[in-house]
Order: sequence, then C-alpha cells, then structure tokens
Amino acid sequence: MTLCKLLAPFTPFVAEEMYQNLVPSAHTGTRLGADKEVPESVHLADWPQSDPSLVDQRLMDDTRLVMRVVSLGRAARSRAGIKVRQPLSRVVVRARSPSEGRGLQRLESQILEELNVKSLELADGDGAMDGLTMAEDEVGYAVGLDTVVTPELADEGLARELVRRIQNLRKAAGFDISDHITTYLTGPDWLSRVLAKHGDYVRQETLSEELTEGPPPTGVGAHAEEQKLDGEPITLAVLRR
Repeated sequence: MTLCKLLAPFTPFVAEEMYQNLVPSAHTGTRLGADKEVPESVHLADWPQSDPSLVDQRLMDDTRLVMRVVSLGRAARSRAGIKVRQPLSRVVVRARSPSEGRGLQRLESQILEELNVKSLELADGDGAMDGLTMAEDEVGYAVGLDTVVTPELADEGLARELVRRIQNLRKAAGFDISDHITTYLTGPDWLSRVLAKHGDYVRQETLSEELTEGPPPTGVGAHAEEQKLDGEPITLAVLRR
C-alpha cells in the first residue's frame, strides 16, 4: 500500500488500479472501506510515516564521503588531462580519521568504478602522495591519482574507446538497443592486440556476435565510418544480424 500511495500523486489511475488489485489480497476477507485501516481508495489512505530507526546513518555518512572523494578524483584526472575512460592503476585518499578510512574501504568498489582505477589506498604518511596528481579541498581531504599509463592500461583504455565508438555507430545506423550486430574493424597494428586481450569485453558491451578485422563484404549494407583513434586512422562498420 505504501508504494501505491507514493505513486498516487504522479500516476493516480495506475496507483488506484494497483491498490484495488493488491490490497484486498493482502487483507484476505476484508472489504475495502470496511475499516479505517483498509481505505476504499488509495487516495483516501494516510501518507506513510517515516521510521527514523531504519535510517542507516553510517551508510549515509560513508556515501557522502565517497561522493566527495570521487569529485576530487575527477578533478585530479582533469588536472592530468586523462579521460575517465582510461583506466589507472591506483588512487590514494587522505581521510581525516581512521573511521572515515574504514568507511571508504567499505564502499571501495564504488570509488574504483566511478574513478576507473584498479585499487584504493589510504594515505599513511606525509609522503603517500609523492609523485601523484593531486586534488584537495579546504577541509582536509586529498585524493592522488597514479597517472602512469602502462601498456596494459593503455590497451584497456583503447578497448573502452572502441566500445564508445561502436555504440555511437550503432546509434547513427538507427539500430535498436537490443539489436545484435557484426562489427568490422580495419586499423593500425595495435588493433589485433587489443581485440585479442579485450575482445570479449567489446563484444559484450556492443552486442557484437562477431568482431571481424577487415572491411565488410560489399553489398551487405553495413554502416561504416572512418575515424581517428589514438592519432591513427581506423574504419568501423556495423551490420545488423
């Protein structure tokens, strides 16, 4: 009933239909409107009351801190001129207390995903940020990114960029979001290496049944574009299956 009541101001008819279908079954043998606890209409029901005991204050505080850290991490990326799609090896965070550090560790996966880094470290001394690209705020938080892009990280970044380009090509071709495709790629020497390492990821993200190196067959109606990636020409083509 709570959900129906919350929906009622925005979708009054849908909420009423849900209420009429669900509430009687939850109160077997009770006729709607027979007592004040089961009103005849969702629009006659009382608003649900909040229960402060259900509020997880620690989770709320941890989440606010994660948002602050992510914002600083993105500022550090911007300062280094590195796009979010390029994975990095680690982020180092200076929190203001051990309890805040534990909170960051509890929500580590969110920080790693939002900043596209492989590991999170907590600063344990004055030299912990040496050599990192930093961003800090006025209340004492600091975030440092290791901006050294190894060949492995560079290849992963190229794979992510390929996914973005193929998704844009799907959209330009007018494909539905659920359409499976064959993708054709023609490009520089690194292309084979990246597809060998990250082909499964590219296929999964773009719904490509096949990744074929080379141009599409003539006369099949593939949608193709010539682009530049990592400063080198590359041709991408997509064909609906």
